[in-house]
Amino acid sequence: MRKNVLVTGATGGIGRAIALAFAERGYGVGVHCCHRAEEARALAAAIREQGGNAFAYQADVADEGQVEAMAAAAQRDLGFVEVLVNNAGIAWKGLLTDMTLAEWRRVLDVNCTGAFLCCRAFLPAMIREKRGSIVNISSMWGQQGASCEAAYSASKAALIGLTQALAQEEGPSGIRVNCVAPGVIDTPMNAGLSPADLAALKEETPLQRTGTPEEVAQAVLCLAEQEFITGQVLGVNGGFVI
Repeated sequence: MRKNVLVTGATGGIGRAIALAFAERGYGVGVHCCHRAEEARALAAAIREQGGNAFAYQADVADEGQVEAMAAAAQRDLGFVEVLVNNAGIAWKGLLTDMTLAEWRRVLDVNCTGAFLCCRAFLPAMIREKRGSIVNISSMWGQQGASCEAAYSASKAALIGLTQALAQEEGPSGIRVNCVAPGVIDTPMNAGLSPADLAALKEETPLQRTGTPEEVAQAVLCLAEQEFITGQVLGVNGGFVI
């Protein structure tokens, strides 16, 4: 029987790699985006062209109604969604004193509240089936705060707390909840780093390089499928945070 996964933020570097990794494993894939609908449809089409099953969905994960509608559509199109990957996220860089309340709230709404809303939308079916897996994508900056990224660090730390609490809450129902905390990954989100900043981050990383989206995707796939792992935070950071 084919399993199904919904990946939020699937048009970004890490999200796209995660969606493709699950498709290659034979999963039906829900490809979520917020703004880049054409890219989401193209990714779903590419998966179908390779013999897979995929559908694209557009929703603001911070909007309760849109998330509920997406969950209903995914369960209609794919059937039971056994794996949820909460990958959608945004960043804001700058001094805390320069950040508006609206900017602060938007980062937390997307990165943390979005994961809450998606979990709440997909969990009832998992509870009925007595099985399921949720993988939240945090960051090493959720484990170790980053200067000029207060909101991002706070939101990603909150995801770790959500992961650990929900793992205990849903464990008796046979549902596992884990977290991946990527380090410096070669993605569009990090494309704005200056060569000097990137070189410094590489130097601070024991493996002396940036990671790839595919390496993060393999960690997500592992946590989604290993049936005796729950409540864990797996760092994919080259040793930056140990």
